[in-house]
Amino acid sequence: MSFMNHILLVEDEAVIRTALKRLLERHNYKVAEAASVSEAVTRHDLDTFSLIISDLRLPGAPGTDLIQAANNTPVLIMTSYASLRSAVNSMKMGAVDYIAKPFDHDEMLQSVQRIISQRGRRVETRSRADVGSPRIAGIIGQCAAMQALTRSIHKIAPTESTVLIQGETGTGKELVAKAIHSESRRNDQALISVNCAAIPETLIESELFGYEKGAFTGANSNRVGLIEAADGGTLFLDEIGELPLEAQARLLRVLQEGEVRRIGATQSISVNVRLISATHRNLGALAKEGKFRQDLFYRINVLCLTLPPLRERGKDVLIIAEAIIEAKCEQLVHAPVTLTAEAVQAITTYDWPGNVRELENALERAIVLCDDDAISLDLLDIEHDLVSMDQLDDGSEQPPRHVMTSARNTEPNEDLSLEDYFQRFVLEHQDHMSETELAKKLGVSRKCLWERRQRFGIPRVKTSITSKVAQG
Repeated sequence: MSFMNHILLVEDEAVIRTALKRLLERHNYKVAEAASVSEAVTRHDLDTFSLIISDLRLPGAPGTDLIQAANNTPVLIMTSYASLRSAVNSMKMGAVDYIAKPFDHDEMLQSVQRIISQRGRRVETRSRADVGSPRIAGIIGQCAAMQALTRSIHKIAPTESTVLIQGETGTGKELVAKAIHSESRRNDQALISVNCAAIPETLIESELFGYEKGAFTGANSNRVGLIEAADGGTLFLDEIGELPLEAQARLLRVLQEGEVRRIGATQSISVNVRLISATHRNLGALAKEGKFRQDLFYRINVLCLTLPPLRERGKDVLIIAEAIIEAKCEQLVHAPVTLTAEAVQAITTYDWPGNVRELENALERAIVLCDDDAISLDLLDIEHDLVSMDQLDDGSEQPPRHVMTSARNTEPNEDLSLEDYFQRFVLEHQDHMSETELAKKLGVSRKCLWERRQRFGIPRVKTSITSKVAQG
């Protein structure tokens, strides 16, 4: 058994710990166990493991305490959906990732394999960061695509090459353009931003290139164009795919000759401008259709960055949501607020067709309308139905399983499915936990808990808690 297959599992629930250990061992991982942080630290040398998988809520100390104690060993945090906000905080503290319980077996195995296989690359990236590779202000994200984007910005920014930024509306293309400019050698000069889709076609050329007095009716004086105003700095043309063909020809001359001619002028003016452009459209396809100049496309497509849509950024959405909430509460002079479990689930499973911009607008609206310290699902006002527990990850129904009648008398001799986990948890804890406590621990509503009881044939039992209350 190689070192790279050695995992420490820290979980106080014996049923879950045993089932997960057997799942991992069947896939050729060597697994050591601990029921608490103190047991993990005192009984094991954390540096000898390739991965530590820990529950967030443990007796004595939270699982996040292992992040510092583990030094360079990555820590994967397990948490219920009701505690996802804490999971986001754990990632800020240095956890490599988190996984929500109850989880699908394939999801856990894929996470473990990915983390272990990328460990060497992550250590190398961390070493480069230690010698001065700063994060980019304003760009939030820990997914692989955003990490690659950040590295590309660091490489691209110091050059003088033109840059094309591609991505859906609302993904933050202008933010990336500002980051490139701020890290470039032109950062002490102006960054001129122009949204080509927001300027009428009849005015776009005069706005970009300027004009001479008398060039057309209403031209009562000379006008400096935005390209000329960006001389020595950076010109950012957002939605460049909306630029008319005539304006495209003029822009090509600016790029090729380094000069701009105002409308109505006989002489050109030399300009030194770095162009960054952005689009949500497929410029290559538009060029083939004759709707965008091919020569201009080749000229602006020297360095290309592609921004992933929010729906493909995984758990970044919660990190971004936390940052937006904090910033908006400060901006709106509002008391700090959190997200309810249902709101967290909705945010992480909604497609966000408007991407980060839509998320920002939804959260700002929710904060303004929020009367207490928690943003509920209805305040988000997004078209979304909460999924049931066996649909949390991939939307597919699990095959029905036989209902277990006793969890305490059943040995955990096989891995827990999502339904198994629910049934065993309820049967083991319903004698000493109220329905509200059970629902909160499972990360579902009381109504969902009741519906699950009906489906699996687990009637609600009058527990000793009820009896004690009556006697008291």
